[in-house]
Amino acid sequence: MQFHEWEPAYEAILRDFGYDRAGDEAAREELAALVSGFDVSRLDVTGETVAVVGAAPDLADDLADVAAADRAFVASTAADVCREHGIDIDVHVTDLDKNPGTSRALTEAGTPVAAHAHGDNRDLAAAWVPEFDDDYVLGTTQARPVDGVRNFGGFTDGDRAAFLADAMGAESLVFAGWDFAAASNAAKRRKLRWAARLLSWLEARRDETYPILDGYRDLDWLP
Repeated sequence: MQFHEWEPAYEAILRDFGYDRAGDEAAREELAALVSGFDVSRLDVTGETVAVVGAAPDLADDLADVAAADRAFVASTAADVCREHGIDIDVHVTDLDKNPGTSRALTEAGTPVAAHAHGDNRDLAAAWVPEFDDDYVLGTTQARPVDGVRNFGGFTDGDRAAFLADAMGAESLVFAGWDFAAASNAAKRRKLRWAARLLSWLEARRDETYPILDGYRDLDWLP
């Protein structure tokens, strides 16, 4: 996805949450100074089925679907569940707010981590990204991309994993560990509502049907 396609969605998110675009851009610049640039062709999944793995409480019940997929793009603390059950992770997508130690261990073991910087996690990025093996760090932003820091679309860790898989050429996407009703607070519910909106957009762009969106589609909103 090109930034000009993503930008209207990004601007809508900024308006809805009252986020500061300048903060996102500052975080992007700081992240760019911490990473050397990751060759995204290493994540090529052309023609493959990618499991987009979320961190819903019942993820363990869906791990057979993850194991059956060709690749696993895993969000946030879902990486811990996958590791506990011996499921290979192809990339960990995270904004570092829950399990940065897992991200560090994954890079040290040769697993790429898509580390995301935004206006609210600048301290986490500054503290943790230098601890990672730089050869395995893909820097991402929700603002305009710059050299070394990419934007593939998406807002939460989970839907960013889906947009990343799409950008890397996935033939099909399957979703495991997703529950839009599992939010623990109002802020999380709003974020999951946006994740559903963005995934409904991706679903339409890819001409696919994602059962996790049943009851949560918002095709009236498109950028």
